[in-house]
Amino acid sequence: MPEPPFPSPAARPKHDPYAAFLSRNYVLYATGNFVATSGRQMLTIALEWEVYARTHSAAALGLVGLTAALPVVALSLPAGHLADRYRRKNIILCSQVLSALCSVCLALLSFNHLVLPRLPILLQANHGLRFIAHIFERHSAYHFDDLSLPLIYLVMLISGVARTFGWAARSSFFPTLVSRDVFANAVTWNSSMFQIASVVGPALAGLLIVRLGFPFIYALDACCALVFFLLALLITKARESKRVTTSPWESLAEGIRFVAGRKVILAAITLDMFAVLLGGATALLPIFADQILHCGPIGLGWLRAAPAIGSFGMAIAIAFLPPMRNAGRSLLWCVSGFGFATIVFGLSTWFWLSLLTLFLTGVFDSVSVVVRQTLVQLLTPDEMRGRVSAVNNIFIGTSNEFGAVESGLTAALLGPVMSVVGGGVGTILVVVGVSLKWPQLRKIGKLDRTLS
Repeated sequence: MPEPPFPSPAARPKHDPYAAFLSRNYVLYATGNFVATSGRQMLTIALEWEVYARTHSAAALGLVGLTAALPVVALSLPAGHLADRYRRKNIILCSQVLSALCSVCLALLSFNHLVLPRLPILLQANHGLRFIAHIFERHSAYHFDDLSLPLIYLVMLISGVARTFGWAARSSFFPTLVSRDVFANAVTWNSSMFQIASVVGPALAGLLIVRLGFPFIYALDACCALVFFLLALLITKARESKRVTTSPWESLAEGIRFVAGRKVILAAITLDMFAVLLGGATALLPIFADQILHCGPIGLGWLRAAPAIGSFGMAIAIAFLPPMRNAGRSLLWCVSGFGFATIVFGLSTWFWLSLLTLFLTGVFDSVSVVVRQTLVQLLTPDEMRGRVSAVNNIFIGTSNEFGAVESGLTAALLGPVMSVVGGGVGTILVVVGVSLKWPQLRKIGKLDRTLS
């Protein structure tokens, strides 16, 4: 007799902090996602440090974020439509293969960057990058003479395409692996495992950069993507939702109208988007590690890991504690705390204080992630999850990447300290604006009661 996809509610205790892991499919998905995320975190640290080491340009770091943001803006809605029209598992598998190929290309570029042919198109591309940097940076220390730089940006653009389609499919696939009553628990553990990966990845990357170099890290990320591919293959048939039969444009419009009509979802997404867009300091960490804190690549790895450590600790607490009684107010207070901690980080010149403030940003951000993802997924019908996830990805995905662009360019104009401090102040102002615009967000009580 086949095993049911997930146990009945009667078979579980009233509050089981490990309820999501009773589903075999969820265990396979969560393990693969953890491995792939760890590899991606290592790649991100290595890429940012390598680009900054070769250019010494804040604008160059901002362009790394831009190459990741462009596919999200251009392709999230089509990706969401495909996730609702075709098998999400197949989309995930294809995205992992393409992601692995891109990482292999980065490894080859990094290994052979000194012997690349001086092709006119590469020389012209570097000239264009130097022109962009000159618009924002007036110092003469930056340089764009490495011919691998344009190719790195190109590969990252292609990798961003794979991630956009994969993210839409993954975010709408994993809710089908668990029953509705334990979905909030699955979201919490997803967040927890992401944060563990965000600790392990940067910490390992800082050490591996020193010991084994950039090409090894890129190749390791390719292996991690393939591990997720193999584990996803083992996932048996998940709960199927009704497939989209409308035209692509009508389908995408439905997703936008759905989000616009759910004020609580719109408020939570807007709050998170602007908090990350304005308050994120991670894109500038190579500059802080090099020029302000003087801690090198290993210190950079721990700076990148600190928010994840805080977020993981808070996510574990959320998993074991009863549901928040006032989720809406907790969300607003935590995003305000995120902004304040960002301000203190920008002003800090002490490594350990900087680590502490980044740790606190992770603690506050964890609450926002759990509340927002639970609201979005549980208020969305199965057959619309791909499109709604796509809209969510445009808000949240682009805020991460455009936040990197904003941080890099404002740091080039005003300096890294003013960029981070101004972003923290802007985050607090956004909280005030969202609270006044959508007062219903403040009234959210227990998530399980609100969404029943």
